[in-house]
Amino acid sequence: MPDVIQLLSDHIANQIAAGEVIQRPASAVKELLENAIDAGATEIQLIIKDAGKELIQVIDNGKGMSPTDARMSFERHATSKIRSIEDLFTIRTMGFRGEALASIAAVTQVELKTRQSTTEAGTRIVIEGTEVKLQEPCAVNLGTSISVKNLFFNVPARRHFLKSTTTELRHILDEFTRVALAYPAIAFRFYNNGTEQYHLTSGSMKSRIVALLGNAYEKNLVPVEENTDMLNIHGFIGKPEAATRTRGMQFFFINGRFIRNAYLNHAVVQGYEGLLEKESFPFYVLFMEVDPGRVDVNVHPTKQEVKFEDDRMMYAYLNSAVKHALARYNIAPSLDFTLNPEIQQLPSVQLPYTDRQKENIQKGYLYNAFSDKDQAHLIERKDSLKRWKELYEIAKSPVASQKGASQQTVGDMYLSTGTETGENATQGTLHNSTETDPKSNNMMLIHGTMLATTVKSGLMLIHIRRAQERIWYERLLEEWNSQDTPSQQVLFPIAYEVSPQDAILLTEVLADLARIGFDIAPFGKSTFVVQGIPSGLPPGEEKNVLDEVLDHLKHESPDAVNKRTELLLVHMARRLSRNKHTIMQPEAQQALIDELFACSQPEYTPDGKKVFVMIKKDELENMLA
Repeated sequence: MPDVIQLLSDHIANQIAAGEVIQRPASAVKELLENAIDAGATEIQLIIKDAGKELIQVIDNGKGMSPTDARMSFERHATSKIRSIEDLFTIRTMGFRGEALASIAAVTQVELKTRQSTTEAGTRIVIEGTEVKLQEPCAVNLGTSISVKNLFFNVPARRHFLKSTTTELRHILDEFTRVALAYPAIAFRFYNNGTEQYHLTSGSMKSRIVALLGNAYEKNLVPVEENTDMLNIHGFIGKPEAATRTRGMQFFFINGRFIRNAYLNHAVVQGYEGLLEKESFPFYVLFMEVDPGRVDVNVHPTKQEVKFEDDRMMYAYLNSAVKHALARYNIAPSLDFTLNPEIQQLPSVQLPYTDRQKENIQKGYLYNAFSDKDQAHLIERKDSLKRWKELYEIAKSPVASQKGASQQTVGDMYLSTGTETGENATQGTLHNSTETDPKSNNMMLIHGTMLATTVKSGLMLIHIRRAQERIWYERLLEEWNSQDTPSQQVLFPIAYEVSPQDAILLTEVLADLARIGFDIAPFGKSTFVVQGIPSGLPPGEEKNVLDEVLDHLKHESPDAVNKRTELLLVHMARRLSRNKHTIMQPEAQQALIDELFACSQPEYTPDGKKVFVMIKKDELENMLA
């Protein structure tokens, strides 16, 4: 049998290796920006065309390279950072493996120009698919300029799997934002298709956050500063009111390198101790300086995943730092009655305090109990509890009902009862055994979240919010198909500011949002004006809906673009169904049931959750057997 194992050629091996390091244009942007930082640059320019598919160019004023180093930099595993295996555990630079330029050169057309301060002429190198086409002296400014053209020109299959221009541009913005946040002392300029997107001057961390992410964060930043023998933590976290329903505004940096770590994210979230609303994500930009020997950054090609020597120690320090920062700046829920206009308008606040009122209060039981010495404890005595009747009068108000029906409260449940006399007067109307009169109030509201009603075969338990979600979804779908969705114009336009990455996503779906009732127009680079909202959407909920839509767009699967319409309707229906106060009255409860069973699919929500369950009469009897 002939031998079948053979060594791959360098050309094929480089293309395979490039697949690990260069997954999309943003990967090349990250590697080139990090090389410029390692070169000691104080000014860096990023120029892209067609979301990096046509051109990625990075120009820096760093120390540059000699002709020999410029040529060697494109060889695999050629690096100036590693001399021995021990050096891997003391890495403080961004790049160190020597794979970036070799991987980029394997799948692109590269032109490099570089010059050191000690020489008058620079070096120009042209490489296509690992093959050096040209190397010659040239005139160039101090530093390095590298142009990457036609990404994946020699690997058509990889280029075919690149996403849309909008998606790839968003990923490039993500990488640019992370690098620019990590180094506020470096000036950055970013050009997209000939238009300057960012001009960031060197400055403080706070000014860099505001310049990159928007002015909305300026008043919501809480500084974090903790220095210990094991770990130094500094940066900013957002106030609870700055939390959003979208992920992506969370940044961790270890020794200047951006990382992803769900464990550390949990430490930050726990530090807020219930100050955040449900399904909200806090904003933070946190830098951790730790001995390189205590963290391994060489566990993933993108170097965004790291391993710590002691995860629990990092968790404890980070959690304590967040709590300390929030406590130091008095970030805690509080009640300030002086700022509530409704309370200020109450008669007890507005009207003057008369002598007669003073006398009446002084005759009261509580006044004497607290003003007389050693009397306050008497409130706890059982015989004294009877005196509470002097303070409060029990009010009984009948609940309006249809056709003589009334509503009886049992614990946290509301039980609709009839007005018949005799035995039926002492039982709820859930006793019906054979038929259900659609106009009778044979319903019970359980804990405000579920509705129980009798049917011929037994008992039906309906999840109210899910029922509303199904009803709203089919209503919105009908309006979408008819292209006649009403929009409720707001009295005062609402400004909605997002990050540049989110602005790209939102612009992409403005037409779809208009079809479900939103009237939104761009207003500046990363700000939008909401002039109209869908009919039925409670005021103030528009931001939450848009946040949820953006969050889903960020994490949607590659095949989800065709299902985007359905997903938008699902999010809208879910938000519109959160008003549980609309079903307190029996009439509204019956209307909910009627609308639910008028739907084409009443049994399940749009995302597949059960809306109701049936408990047969036999099963009910067996429960009590």
